Amino acid sequence: MLTLKDLRGSAADVSTVLPRAEQDISATVETVAPILEKVRHGGVEALTELSERFDGVRPPALRVPQWKLEESLDHLDGTVRAALETLITRAREVHSAQLPAASMVSPGPDARITNRWVPIERVGLYVPGGQAVYPSSVVMNVVPAQVAGVRSLAIASPPQKDFGGYPHPTILAAAQLLGIEEVYAVGGAQAVGMFAYGARDAAGHLVCPPVKLITGPGNIFVATAKRAVQGVVGIDAEAGPTEIMVLADESADPSLVAADLISQAEHDELAAAVLVTDSMPFAERVMTAVEEQAARTPHADRVKQSLTGSQSAVLVVDSLDVAVDVANAYGAEHLEIMTGDDATLADRIHNAGAVFLGAYTPVSLGDYCAGSNHVLPTGGASAYSSGLNVTSFLRSQQVIHYGRDGLDQVAGHVTALAAAEGLPAHGEAVEVRFR
Repeated sequence: MLTLKDLRGSAADVSTVLPRAEQDISATVETVAPILEKVRHGGVEALTELSERFDGVRPPALRVPQWKLEESLDHLDGTVRAALETLITRAREVHSAQLPAASMVSPGPDARITNRWVPIERVGLYVPGGQAVYPSSVVMNVVPAQVAGVRSLAIASPPQKDFGGYPHPTILAAAQLLGIEEVYAVGGAQAVGMFAYGARDAAGHLVCPPVKLITGPGNIFVATAKRAVQGVVGIDAEAGPTEIMVLADESADPSLVAADLISQAEHDELAAAVLVTDSMPFAERVMTAVEEQAARTPHADRVKQSLTGSQSAVLVVDSLDVAVDVANAYGAEHLEIMTGDDATLADRIHNAGAVFLGAYTPVSLGDYCAGSNHVLPTGGASAYSSGLNVTSFLRSQQVIHYGRDGLDQVAGHVTALAAAEGLPAHGEAVEVRFR
């Protein structure tokens, strides 16, 4: 099922042989652009028509009423509620530790600069609702935003035909648990358009005010729409298909590695599952375990497509040193390390969305109850970006205060630099204060 690539003794650049999911969002621009324009000019009516077209249902109301949120939580299975409450508690603890402190610096006499962090005023959080239900994504988006101090939070999730045109009740229950009252029954590219441009009803009333930042994962149409509105609003990232890389040696349990590869493959047919190891016998044992376990998994067809795709493979290399190089070149969304010395190898990992160490730290733990965030960079973007965190919802702002003596100390330097740059009025703005 998985393709085996024997890279031992190869002098090739590892970046040229890495399996990678192909997702060219430029191919969907022509589909998404008219949707965004329709939402921009058509407001609530356009959103309702698009829901009927793409989701097969017209939501009873664009904004989910409060009674529906309360009802969804009241009917939530007790074990699921307990799990969500545990996730929320742990996520708050982890994300609270990310909150940066303000600082004040005095670079000279009578001079003071304060570095402070200011929350974004209004954020739109997208929660997908395609092949699976993601209440965990509600928590992962909402908690860091709340810790950051964002005052206005809105959630959008696709309307579901099976639930009367409202988003999935577990999504609504999670929102209610978190105290989010503004939830919209809108999915796909049209949800991104609604957040970016706002939405008015036929009478001109603003039903959904525009936001300043859009976060949350979604399909290729959501990613395309986020790229299109970037600049009108901020976005967290253009999320691609999920991916896992397992870096393992002979000491690892093949059945655990197989289970973890399959767990990510069940997300999506384009999900990437990659093993890199320095042992051919171990690689073969994992491949056998994958065949056996994949045949029994409920989403066997989806898993098979993922694992047989060009984005998934087993890579056998000469040593763990080379395996680390491969992991850094790949920059996995999720990197698991199961070796005889996990911590030492982890210290050498520069590019990964999140790193999971040891046999008892599967990616699925991070998806749900570890306390870490599961909205992570994909497609190698971990080389230059981070997963969703508290600072994603903050802006760094500097407050500068110089008195007369403080300005006088550097006035000559300012005028000299202004003259050097051909901007004499800059220097004059300083000199005039001492005449």
